[in-house]
Amino acid sequence: MNIRDGGFLLGGEIPDVQGSRDLRNIPIERVGVKGVRCPIRWQGASGEWPAVARFNLYVSLPADQKGTHMSRFMALLDERSAASAPALDGTGLVTMHARMLDLLQSDRGRIEIALTLFIRKAAPVSGVMSLMDYELALVVDGSREAPQVTMTVVVPVTTLCPCSKEISEYGAHNQRSHVSIEVYADASLTPEQLIRLAEDEASCELYGVLKRVDEKHVTERAYDNPKFVEDLIRDVAARLRAEPRIRRFAVEVENFESIHNHSAYARIDSDGNG
Repeated sequence: MNIRDGGFLLGGEIPDVQGSRDLRNIPIERVGVKGVRCPIRWQGASGEWPAVARFNLYVSLPADQKGTHMSRFMALLDERSAASAPALDGTGLVTMHARMLDLLQSDRGRIEIALTLFIRKAAPVSGVMSLMDYELALVVDGSREAPQVTMTVVVPVTTLCPCSKEISEYGAHNQRSHVSIEVYADASLTPEQLIRLAEDEASCELYGVLKRVDEKHVTERAYDNPKFVEDLIRDVAARLRAEPRIRRFAVEVENFESIHNHSAYARIDSDGNG
């Protein structure tokens, strides 16, 4: 009995159709598997967390090759989900990218991963601990020798309207906002550092659990720190520009308005093409 590429060859070889020659002479930039859920352990700044990640895995395909070996992508994810596999982080994702190119015998490829990142936070006055969730996505793209890593975080915060505060005899309307930051940066920059940056610039950050003393604090904190969507995005962009580890960034802010049935929105790209 012979075994090749996971297939049992009985009474002769099974044809490798994917590896046969294609005569149309059209290369494919990305081919692979998309929307694969996989259990992993994520290595965060405060320790390891179990997560169910969503993966897209692609490689480039030469013009003369008919197809790629889709099962090898799934075999790679099976390696990552094994109990003995190390927890995954940005550096581990680069290693996984190189392993994928080896398995698929390709010069270039792309890994996209999205997961929910949890951070344990202390309430501002009572100190009660709770979990906050944030959306995290990473992309590793390119060749084995020069992979490019981009990271995106979505940070929920509170904003309070300066105009509402100024014109009202009492009170001011506020809303939950999403600060979305995408960076091309050094591997030493962590998702937690980007999240902290966004929360520092908001009218107030969010918490999973608040006692009454905490609720008083966050309400007054937001009232004392009003920001339009334009204020928040400029303050976040200024912090990103001042971070030497960031080579390129894009930031978006969406305010889910509490007195309108629409959102307020702004975007800034570091290259000015937004």
